[in-house]
Amino acid sequence: MILAHLTHLVSQPASLGMYMFQDQGGTPGFSPMDLWHNMGNAAKTVVLILFIMSIWSLAVIIDRALYFSAARKQSREFAPRVAGALKEGKLDEAVKVADRNKKSHLAEVVTAGLQEFRNFGGGGAITEDQIESSRRALERSEAIVHAKLKRGLGGLATIGSTAPFIGLFGTVVGILNAFQQIATQKTSGIGAVAGGISEALVTTAFGLLVAIPAVMTFNYFTGKVEAFDVEMDNSSSELLDYFIKQSHRR
Repeated sequence: MILAHLTHLVSQPASLGMYMFQDQGGTPGFSPMDLWHNMGNAAKTVVLILFIMSIWSLAVIIDRALYFSAARKQSREFAPRVAGALKEGKLDEAVKVADRNKKSHLAEVVTAGLQEFRNFGGGGAITEDQIESSRRALERSEAIVHAKLKRGLGGLATIGSTAPFIGLFGTVVGILNAFQQIATQKTSGIGAVAGGISEALVTTAFGLLVAIPAVMTFNYFTGKVEAFDVEMDNSSSELLDYFIKQSHRR
């Protein structure tokens, strides 16, 4: 009879698991609410911190995605229009085109160079000082736009690098609680440590869940910023070449 009972338990792992839990005083709940109520204060604090970090990360991701999308769209519309205006020698028209595309990273840089070139001196021949002044204006504008493009990405990097460690801290706390339950209940059954182990696994999983999207989007947005930087450098060089050609014509 005993051998037959053991054979029945081994052939049905679910029954074996229920037997082990029931032997320790009932099966603990593993729903999100049950896990939350069974957590200690330290683990709850870890989960709350990770939740705040996830909300912050999501806000940055949405903000950067919308900002980069608008910059890309307006830059595609801006580039051919300003090129046509400059080809006809209409600096004022080029500045107006840039003003109508204020979310474009190219427009912001080109506008700074055009305004500095137009406002330098009192007209007449184009001097080297005028071109050099425009160059410095372009460089300053590029630095400002670069900082705008990177806004929030530092927070994403911080979240991506620290969230796993915060989750690991919750894991350590959960394991310590599991050992404390063993010492308190003076039993080594799985039911005595199930709560602590589940608490540890939840904080670990939550930390990874927060960190992985943050790291992936940080790398993606960093690549976007680098591409925008190249576009701004090229636009600045082309504008300076235009100024130099205009100076030779005069």
